[in-house]
Amino acid sequence: MRAVQYTRFVPPEVLRINDVPTPQPGPGEVLVEVRAASVDAGELAFRTGRLRGIARARFPRGLGVDFAGRIAAPGSGVHAWSEGEEVWGLMPHFTFGAIADYVTVPEQRLARAPKNLSLLDAAALPSSGTTALTALTDKAGLTSGERLLVRGATGGVGSIAVQLGKALGAHVTALAGARNLDWVTELGADAALDYRTTRPQDIGHYDVILDVVGTDLGAYQARLDRRGRMVALAFDQDRILTSMATTGLRAALSPRRMKLFSTNPSPARIAELTASTEAGSVRPVIDAVYPIGDVTEAHRRLEAGGVRGKLIIDMQR
Repeated sequence: MRAVQYTRFVPPEVLRINDVPTPQPGPGEVLVEVRAASVDAGELAFRTGRLRGIARARFPRGLGVDFAGRIAAPGSGVHAWSEGEEVWGLMPHFTFGAIADYVTVPEQRLARAPKNLSLLDAAALPSSGTTALTALTDKAGLTSGERLLVRGATGGVGSIAVQLGKALGAHVTALAGARNLDWVTELGADAALDYRTTRPQDIGHYDVILDVVGTDLGAYQARLDRRGRMVALAFDQDRILTSMATTGLRAALSPRRMKLFSTNPSPARIAELTASTEAGSVRPVIDAVYPIGDVTEAHRRLEAGGVRGKLIIDMQR
């Protein structure tokens, strides 16, 4: 089968499409034929080696966190899934490799794909959708009538957080680039502000701030109301290890106001995302679809910034 892999750190040009053996599902695992997978911004720091001290997987390494496809074969002991069923899911925590013709994953990493989406569209949601759900419900405890600020509202997680925040009954303010202000308003934001011309001290106060940017967290944390909560989902990419340490210290010193987590959704959370999607609370936001042969170009585009929602790799092109 084909699998996107890399054998050294740094630029997108290191990515290769290799022929590798098709994996076989072990006990409790499922073999999934991948219809499409998303390109995840969180992987850039791993691919470039900025997190080489954290991720110690051997080369060659795969790419891709989430996927949508069909069950090709259930492993022994798997009774919940049958061949041919449409599913979506995520690779095991801190492992990658979804951009491939087939993946094997524990059955707990899957849920039924939404009936109202094609598998190509569905591939945009498992990682970003479960992250936004966990951030706003479990970590922030966002409730109807609260004021939510989404910083980085045009990206994969931010664009879902805007929709979900509105569905939960919050008043949603989105920080985005000037060209995207109308666009995030169409997603559901009640107010949209240009992050380039809006200073933190000018934005008022919020019950919940969801940050997908990672810089100036102290200045934005100061914009929380007395009972406010900030969920930090990104780190400063120019000084990522220092940023991780600083943000971790903030969370340790003020755990009620600063929330951190690494996305590792339960089966129930993935199934909840299916239900939310079918109910219309969230919908996928896809900027562009690339054939697997253009995966390098997709990563260049992601590094350049300005992506609206997600970039998708179509495994049938």
